[in-house]
Amino acid sequence: MLTHEENDMLTQTGKGTPMGELFRRFWVPACLSEEIPGADSTPARVKLMGEDLIAFRDSDGNPGLVDAHCPHRGAPMFFARNEECGLRCVYHGWKFDINGKCVDLPNSPEGETYKVKVSITAYPAFDAAGMVWAYLGPKDHLPPRPQFDWMEFGPDRTYVRKYHLRCNFFQAIEGDYDPSHAAFLHTTRDLNVPSAIENAAPALGALLGNKSFLRMKYVTYDDTDYGMLQIAVTPESDGTQTVSASQFYMPCFSSAGIAGAGVFSSNMRIPIDDESCYMYRFRWSYEPFVQKQIEEDRFGNFTFPEQIPGSFMAVENKDNDYLVDRVAQKNYSYTGIKSFPIQDLALVEDQWGPRADRSLEHLVTSDEPIMHVRRRLLNAARELMEGQEPAGPHNPEGFRVHTARMSIAGGVPVIEAIEQIKKQTLGPVPPAKVHAA
Repeated sequence: MLTHEENDMLTQTGKGTPMGELFRRFWVPACLSEEIPGADSTPARVKLMGEDLIAFRDSDGNPGLVDAHCPHRGAPMFFARNEECGLRCVYHGWKFDINGKCVDLPNSPEGETYKVKVSITAYPAFDAAGMVWAYLGPKDHLPPRPQFDWMEFGPDRTYVRKYHLRCNFFQAIEGDYDPSHAAFLHTTRDLNVPSAIENAAPALGALLGNKSFLRMKYVTYDDTDYGMLQIAVTPESDGTQTVSASQFYMPCFSSAGIAGAGVFSSNMRIPIDDESCYMYRFRWSYEPFVQKQIEEDRFGNFTFPEQIPGSFMAVENKDNDYLVDRVAQKNYSYTGIKSFPIQDLALVEDQWGPRADRSLEHLVTSDEPIMHVRRRLLNAARELMEGQEPAGPHNPEGFRVHTARMSIAGGVPVIEAIEQIKKQTLGPVPPAKVHAA
């Protein structure tokens, strides 16, 4: 468990807080690219780490991110006119470009001389993989863009959807490093055959007995510039060993298993404020998606649950108890909640409230991955407070790693297994080596 002070440090990301300043040393998604779909399109409201901002795209198609209020008298810039490479406040006509520079001040006789003295807070931004990325930190620490392998991939090899979660960002992250929850929360007899509900209850017990996390022979954690690498070696009943590698990328990105042959998963939890966050649920591949994958992602509503139109809120949400079905819970699934993402959402949005008090916890051995991720973030925040800048943002090549899983012979020593799986985390993986999570 954490102390109250450590929990506050871990979960508070406002300007001037230790974790907030750490977040501001990294590029993070600010919104989906489609939220500002074209040149001079309608601006979009954005809130990041407690800051109210406006995203827009100028006449050349470049994304911009500026303060939500005009520096003149605080008028809302959401209503600004997006025209001729700038946002023009409709209150008094002051106009600003994507860099925050005042390019027109028409309501003042001294406008030409005064406009050089005034600016609006603006943050660097760029498009990549269907998202607008932003840097909210000090200009003298601006890092290069992260070089995740998928940064330059097009829509044929990436798919992302954004969800509004009513909980702290780290509350959402922890599930990706909680190996024991899957054997319970996500147990379902058959995901594809509705008739499986009939006589399903006995099968649930068998599935719950398959707790692979209890068979793990060896788990190691390596702190890296980009975050943390976790490797697990698990003996199987057929005499082979399953070796898996997962990544935590600072400050809030995680690899989230392998979605299928050659298809990788990532989750990004971006703080809105201390009690809410956006989750960017992401799939990517080195090769173009097959049609079945595209249809499942966009229309299947299982991997990417359906949203309430005009929002980023899932149809199954806290206000309707995630549409839990108690009959299905008795006969079909452990929870009675339809899809894996919603099962997770139901359990993380109210862990002692939207910002959990971790001083109340009672942790066990299977919680070790969570403990390591917490420690990695807290140590980085403390180091920054002491004047030590994080290395990760300035080593963009370090982000080119991904999750991996492979099967090896039972007699292979653990040290050799670890070296083999590390090679699999770099670059494309042969489909024969990939096992669906």
